[in-house]
Amino acid sequence: MLETPPHPCLSVIIPVYNEAANLPGLGAEVAEVMAGLGRSWEVIFVDDGSGDASYAAIQDIARRHPGFKGLRLGRNVGQTGAISAGIAHARGEVIALLDGDGQNDPRDIPALLAEIDAGYDVVSGWRKDRQDPGLTRVLPSRVANRIISWITGVSLHDYGCTLKLYRSRYLKSVRLYGEMHRFIPAYAGFLGARIKELPVHHRPRTRGISKYGLSRTFKVVLDLITVKFMDAYMSKPLYLFGGSGLVMGAAGLLMAVYTLYHKFHGHIFVKDQPLFLVSIFCALAGLQLLLLGLVAEILVRVYFDIKDKRPYFIRETAGFD
Repeated sequence: MLETPPHPCLSVIIPVYNEAANLPGLGAEVAEVMAGLGRSWEVIFVDDGSGDASYAAIQDIARRHPGFKGLRLGRNVGQTGAISAGIAHARGEVIALLDGDGQNDPRDIPALLAEIDAGYDVVSGWRKDRQDPGLTRVLPSRVANRIISWITGVSLHDYGCTLKLYRSRYLKSVRLYGEMHRFIPAYAGFLGARIKELPVHHRPRTRGISKYGLSRTFKVVLDLITVKFMDAYMSKPLYLFGGSGLVMGAAGLLMAVYTLYHKFHGHIFVKDQPLFLVSIFCALAGLQLLLLGLVAEILVRVYFDIKDKRPYFIRETAGFD
């Protein structure tokens, strides 16, 4: 087995939450695939505050297989935070993300890595034959993928597939919050990355309980709004809020003029024209949006100057020097 140099060619990050039953088999599979790569590598398991014996399983894997490492977070911060912790500790030129439940097939990694070698910056797995419940998982996912592709302009069939490979420079520059790990290809696309999607195997879950549900759909929608804002208006939020305020103000002015026209030419009193109240509301809303835009401008400048602060805490590590 290859020894891991200071800067390996490939880092594999596997976020884990209550997957103790799946980890021994997954660790053996990943070790077999890594041994056949013919290049340097490291594998980082990130225990996202599991309540079972997941971290003990990770420690055992790290003892059995050189090049395997573990991070244990102080509490559960979600998949995005766990991935962010793994990215911060990864040293590879290419970073692969893999689910800890065993549904992604590690044997797909060499095929995706070959596309990176061919010149692509991001290679995204596509679970073309997905082994999940159709009504509660597959259908909502397809709808979400279409919406995300339309709004971000980065068209993918399967944003939700964790199995993806990235050139590390596109991951190291991204700050992840909420459920935003699924939007990493969109972030990379905003930076000009060359992206390719490749069908991968998807296996049914045989152990443990899925942590995904319909409730995540609403979180994804809200995070999608944030992603679009960060792409189009992050550096100049006044364009969004101020522009909306000016439109509201202009609409209020037009309705006020229309109301006054009817007063002087139609002799209809203002109190008998509800449109005048609407015009006042639009004017006030426009002013508030304009002021909100100014506040957002100030916050953006604070955001770019603020000290680095991450959403996770590392309790202990395994396999790191």
